[in-house]
Amino acid sequence: MKILVAVKRVIDYNVQIRVKEDGSGVVTDNVKMSTNPPDDNAIEEAVKIKEAGKASEVVAVSVGEEKAQETVRKALAVGADRGILVKADGVIEPLAVSKILQKVVEKEKPDLVFMGKQAIDDDCNQTGQMLAALLNWPQATFASKIEVKDKSLEVTREIDEGLETIEVNVPAIVTCDLRLNEPRYASLPNIMKAKKKPIEQITASDLGVDTKPRVEQIKVEEPPKRKAGIKVASVEELVQKLKNEAKVI
Repeated sequence: MKILVAVKRVIDYNVQIRVKEDGSGVVTDNVKMSTNPPDDNAIEEAVKIKEAGKASEVVAVSVGEEKAQETVRKALAVGADRGILVKADGVIEPLAVSKILQKVVEKEKPDLVFMGKQAIDDDCNQTGQMLAALLNWPQATFASKIEVKDKSLEVTREIDEGLETIEVNVPAIVTCDLRLNEPRYASLPNIMKAKKKPIEQITASDLGVDTKPRVEQIKVEEPPKRKAGIKVASVEELVQKLKNEAKVI
């Protein structure tokens, strides 16, 4: 069994996001970047399945600029066997990423495709679903537990009502939730070994995919700051303010 894992380079989740003065986007220059957190869970799960003897190869793929190679290297350092970087500059929307991944899947012929449930930069939560539609593969989204069977997967999903367990046939697309596992840290020896693992570099144009955005971003602005709270002297005063000022009761 071969597992393809899609990983994305995003602003590190610990960084305080700043909006550009002209409102054209967020500041990314000289900002720490890292792997999208749910994608770390996807890599970890793929490596665990391989370590259990149920997969023979884990391939990490990323779509983005040249620097996205760092994200692929991290995946190699925690256990992926080889990497693919599809170079594409500018904003790459989920539909374009899905079409690129479709071409990579057709070339690599994996049995499973893992990715994070959504990226923390745009929060679109679309790529996995779109890829499943393009490939006509079954999908299991928001996975918090995965059990590999002979020719299927039993997946526990995080849903609004709680947990849902489904079974999907292989090949399949799985988007991973943060509660799926605890991603391992890359040790220094493995980081050094990862530098010797192969990364194939291709471009989106080589795959015949048009990455031109379909959505026009008009303006980015910070949310309004919350007003300061106030203290009340009694429950009666609190009820009065909730009733007469906030009008919530």
